[in-house]
Amino acid sequence: MNEIFSSHKGDRQELIPILQETQAQFRYLPAAAMREIARFLRMPESTIYGVSTFYAQFKLTPLGRRIIRVCRGTACHVRGATKVLNEIEKRLGIKAGETTDDLEYTLETVACIGACALAPTMTRDNETYGKMSTKKVAEVLGDRSKAGQQ
Repeated sequence: MNEIFSSHKGDRQELIPILQETQAQFRYLPAAAMREIARFLRMPESTIYGVSTFYAQFKLTPLGRRIIRVCRGTACHVRGATKVLNEIEKRLGIKAGETTDDLEYTLETVACIGACALAPTMTRDNETYGKMSTKKVAEVLGDRSKAGQQ
């Protein structure tokens, strides 16, 4: 945390950038780090917690090394995103919003990926996959999925 704090003055308006840098380092916001941030900024811990839970970008539990996002926008929904999501959940053994026990995958849904012409779409990390089907899920997830391990 000292490395993060070294580039800041300790002003209240630095809270969001410090939270972002902390999450980038740890892949989530550990409780101990939030306590240190509160001390550094001379703010109540409840304020740090309140801000970190208000914004969807902040996570209080560890994220997986790979982030899978499934679009749930209208075009994707109409073209079978629910089936794709169900297949991913089955293969990984988790539901949307969860992370696998080995911290390999975090599964999220998003309102729109912005690739409606390729619906249904999903992303793995920063790579977009279009015209998804339940069969294509195995290709995207690779051998790390539960179904691939059996």
